[in-house]
Amino acid sequence: MQQDKPEVDPADQWTRDPETGQYRLDPSAGIPGQRRRPSGRSAAAAAPAAPAVEAGEAAGPGRRDSRRRAAAAAKRTRRRRALKWTAGAGALVMVAGCGGAYYLYQHFNSNLTSVKVQLGNEEERPKAAGDALNILVLGTDSRQGLGREYGDEGSAGHADTTLLFHISKDRSNATAISIPRDLMVPIPECQSADGKKIPGTARDMFNTSLGQDGRDPGCTWKTVEKITGIRVDHFVQVNFEAVKTLSSAVGGVEVCAAKDINDSDSHLKMSKGRHVVQGEEALAFVRTRHAVGFGGDLTRIPLQQQFISSMIRKIKSDDTLTSPSKLYKLADAATKALTVDSGIGSVDKLKNLALDLSKVDTKNITFATVPVLDDPANKDRLVLKQPDAGQLFAMIAGDRSLTETATPAAPETTEAAPAPAQPAPTATTPAVDPKDVRVTVRNGSGTRGQSGPTVDKLRTKGFAKAATASDAPVTASSSVSYPTGQEAAATALATALGLPGDAVRPDPKADPKGSLVVVLGKDALTAPTTPAAPPTEAPKDLQRVQADDTDVCAK
Repeated sequence: MQQDKPEVDPADQWTRDPETGQYRLDPSAGIPGQRRRPSGRSAAAAAPAAPAVEAGEAAGPGRRDSRRRAAAAAKRTRRRRALKWTAGAGALVMVAGCGGAYYLYQHFNSNLTSVKVQLGNEEERPKAAGDALNILVLGTDSRQGLGREYGDEGSAGHADTTLLFHISKDRSNATAISIPRDLMVPIPECQSADGKKIPGTARDMFNTSLGQDGRDPGCTWKTVEKITGIRVDHFVQVNFEAVKTLSSAVGGVEVCAAKDINDSDSHLKMSKGRHVVQGEEALAFVRTRHAVGFGGDLTRIPLQQQFISSMIRKIKSDDTLTSPSKLYKLADAATKALTVDSGIGSVDKLKNLALDLSKVDTKNITFATVPVLDDPANKDRLVLKQPDAGQLFAMIAGDRSLTETATPAAPETTEAAPAPAQPAPTATTPAVDPKDVRVTVRNGSGTRGQSGPTVDKLRTKGFAKAATASDAPVTASSSVSYPTGQEAAATALATALGLPGDAVRPDPKADPKGSLVVVLGKDALTAPTTPAAPPTEAPKDLQRVQADDTDVCAK
């Protein structure tokens, strides 16, 4: 009669070659009665080893002390190795928004799903911020294969939870900004991986940038770049199952409730106080919104930030880093749960990314929510709060920290040709507050789509009342026209746009209380842009959570 094979934890079968430091799969490891066989150089080195003490053989004090010292040294070596090899585990978790690991094992490659995104004309994308990294984290609410348990059965999923995760050039800090799903934004035309062109919309909910009409993560990628002016380097997408499996893989994530929560929609029932959640309860926690705060997405976002912060702390804790079993389960769950862009669609590339991210100390990771206001046209929707949103975007695009851990480098000076002359206020020119200046932008360049980016640029510079209008007749040169009495405001506006002094023109026929009018000419398509220095301070009243803050509770 054939004997049943003993059950073996797969994590116990991954062994490290002490000579090379590499991990390999040893089928005999972890099986009772089987001796682990050395391989390669280790086998050769093992041959002349001194005979071991047999059972029952007396060992002298010197031998016992030697063995204790050897055991202690081996333990320290194993711990150093574990910390070195698993340094990226927490890093990729914070990138994935709820999941990730440091991929040690090549066989996890087969778990990964990658998508080749189509981003269109490279010249239309924002400029890269040097060696800084911007990772778009997409939490989709797809119900495909999940039955009726979560409602909306079979839904392809939209951009339900979105974070733009910025890792600074010097790896000293990171900022993750949450983009509300109900934010009304322009969604650009995009192209799916199979070549299908998907029309854009002038104004729609942000979450429809994924899933709607077949839009893939590349469409969300383009949308984020358009509304923020920040260049995205990679994306990572997770679904409902990722939250469940990853929270279980680390043995649970600690969360806090400031009051009793009973949400019939998310199925979360939680008493006031601290709890360790995993699996279904973890998913219910990050989905809860109707029983906390004002009952909307803006009150759910801090819960998700709390959960992710706690997950990061758990991943980086010794309890996880020194547990091969937990690391194996975490890596296995993560590779099955992630969909990534083809640029990081392999274990080796993810490993390198994780090593970069692991350098960021938890105390220097800030979660923030994009500043928004209620949409005047629909109380259930949101719009960007300007100039605050532009100020935050400019900080991230300029690699400025929200934790003040890094001192921005002074701008490099060169012997290049002097910049074009900029109009400057004279001593008699009154000061202008840009937030009070009404601006209308018309496109006369002959090329579609120029007004929107110009308005976005002006809003980042404080012109909160800038807005687009109908196209103007095609003209060669850009100009700023102003009603009587608004010359100072027009000069300040021209300066913000980098236009020369002769571009400012009076319009005696205009209503004295009317807006300034910017007409973009053909020169707007070729004019060199000199980026302004990024802000050094975050907007006031910015919602934020530090990843090392253990006192955050759901209210």
